[in-house]
Amino acid sequence: MRSFTFHPGPRLVAGAGKSDKLADLLPPGPCLFVTDEQLVKLGLTDAARQTLEDNGRAVVLFDAVEADPSRRTLEAAVAAGREAGVQSVVGFGGGSPMDVAKLAAYLLGSGDDLDAVWGVDIAQGERLSLVLVPTTAGTGSEATPISVITCEGGVKLAVNARPLTADWAVLDPQLTVGLQRGVTAATGIDAIVHAVEAYTSARLKNPVSDALAREALRLLTGNLLNACTHPQNMEAREAMLLGAHLAGLAFSNAPVAGVHALAYPLGGLHHLPHGVTNALMLRHVLQHNAEAAREHYAELAPIIVPQCAAEGSQARAAMLIDRLDELVRESGIATRLRDYGIDPSEAPTLAREAMKQTRLLVNNPCEITEADAQRLYEAAW
Repeated sequence: MRSFTFHPGPRLVAGAGKSDKLADLLPPGPCLFVTDEQLVKLGLTDAARQTLEDNGRAVVLFDAVEADPSRRTLEAAVAAGREAGVQSVVGFGGGSPMDVAKLAAYLLGSGDDLDAVWGVDIAQGERLSLVLVPTTAGTGSEATPISVITCEGGVKLAVNARPLTADWAVLDPQLTVGLQRGVTAATGIDAIVHAVEAYTSARLKNPVSDALAREALRLLTGNLLNACTHPQNMEAREAMLLGAHLAGLAFSNAPVAGVHALAYPLGGLHHLPHGVTNALMLRHVLQHNAEAAREHYAELAPIIVPQCAAEGSQARAAMLIDRLDELVRESGIATRLRDYGIDPSEAPTLAREAMKQTRLLVNNPCEITEADAQRLYEAAW
């Protein structure tokens, strides 16, 4: 066995209604509750906040998190927590509130300066107690030590360090029942990309992340369309939530790569949902990688195309790419840049921005140059 390191992520509580038991997972004292305004309006946060208050904790509600959260939003959350002297942080929502919660808990606990901790394994201080509760099945942010923040000019910067790993993740499928089809589709595709890119990660791929990625891919691809079409189906929602979590554990150890690197400029500059931007670039980046990652793609293919098992590796790899593209289309996501008002003349700018994602590009199975990136954006138009 070749040597490898695997970090198991947060302790996990899973089951319908478990988000009502947050008080059992947190220390005494005021709690910073990070979420977004829409979830508050929908009443999804009510039970969780009430149980904290009923157990004697003052809840400091911060519900100003937007999609692709900005540095200004993160700093406002930290300021609110510091003013109230909070002793713990809850991140409740999709990837954006959870990313803000992770980094806020770290900055509040460590006192570090944000500009000193961007990057991989630079943040080494202590954070406050942290519980994360996903309300979508996609980002896997509750499983990872990664926080992505949109900074000046739409550039996405990340802190990726083990102190950001939550103490607990709570998977409550009731919170995802009834999600709109578009949100279910986009977050589900995001999670599928996490699984595929973790399995083919060039630097830190390992047997444990491989096993998690394969099971995540099985759960996600087997239930995505059911969850989209039958939003009240609890079994499908449970499978999607667990699959997204397993994919998060996989890619937090074997990091994502080219699809995400080329997706980020689309989100940063055009404010498209992250899952949609991954869907837009998925086929094109996988085809670019097809020879370098052929054996790995061929290993994954029978999970989603069972009838391909007897085919050669090149055929299986092609079938994997085709089936993933079909899933995107069947889920209802439009698959061309033109569908979102993006002009083909933007390809050089997008390619330049993608080259800034060095922490992701280094994990790709083969090199993606700026010229390659421009070609892939043009292909996606």
